[in-house]
Amino acid sequence: MNPWIIFLIVVVVLVLLAAAIRIVKQYERGVILRFGKLAGVRNPGFNLIIPIVDHMIKISLRIVTTVLEPQEIITRDNVTVRVDAVVYFMVIDPTKAVINVEQYRQAIIQLALTTLRSVLGQSELDELLAHRDQINLRLRQIIDEQSEEPWGVRATLVEVKDVLLPEDMQRAMARQAEAEREKRAKVIHAEGERLAAATLAEAAKIIHNQPAALQLRYLQTLVEMSGERNSTIIPLTVDILSALSRGTSPK
Repeated sequence: MNPWIIFLIVVVVLVLLAAAIRIVKQYERGVILRFGKLAGVRNPGFNLIIPIVDHMIKISLRIVTTVLEPQEIITRDNVTVRVDAVVYFMVIDPTKAVINVEQYRQAIIQLALTTLRSVLGQSELDELLAHRDQINLRLRQIIDEQSEEPWGVRATLVEVKDVLLPEDMQRAMARQAEAEREKRAKVIHAEGERLAAATLAEAAKIIHNQPAALQLRYLQTLVEMSGERNSTIIPLTVDILSALSRGTSPK
């Protein structure tokens, strides 16, 4: 046999063998289309397909992180906000991701954007700022309902990252927060004054009923003053102080 024919046969066999070998990674699945018709899904590892007849589409099962474009949204109470969000999704059914939807990644991103505008448009600003976890959960549930069963794609997490308010709204909220802080400070100060007055009234009652308590307090004050430098102390008895307070001469 002609050596060139043998060489040509060997080359053709090697080319067909190379075209038949497919390596599927651990995090992938290979969807096989035979003459354009679904023929099964191949698992990770070494796989052989029929060249020309079979076509393998590899689908990653890893979680994909996508940052959505910032959206200008009008809330239910007519406040315009700029919202940044991120969506995490993964393929749970490679067959549906190939057969039922074209470019499932782009489809899930557009679905997330539409759902984000819809849900936030039905929420008030206070709810968006104070209950973001509930809004994130609602976003994920709505996206799952529309993508998991028909497309085989599951949204594992949807997070509203940042909410930017107009400058006039930021100034108004800052003034409101400052007024609230001043209100709390005045309430705390008034409560302190009330407690101090009650304590002084109780102390006056005790001293009135027990005069010896006044003398003990007087002695304690002398001890405290004696510890200070450059202080001259003239001790007076309680009788002298009482007489001076009554305007009479001490005995």
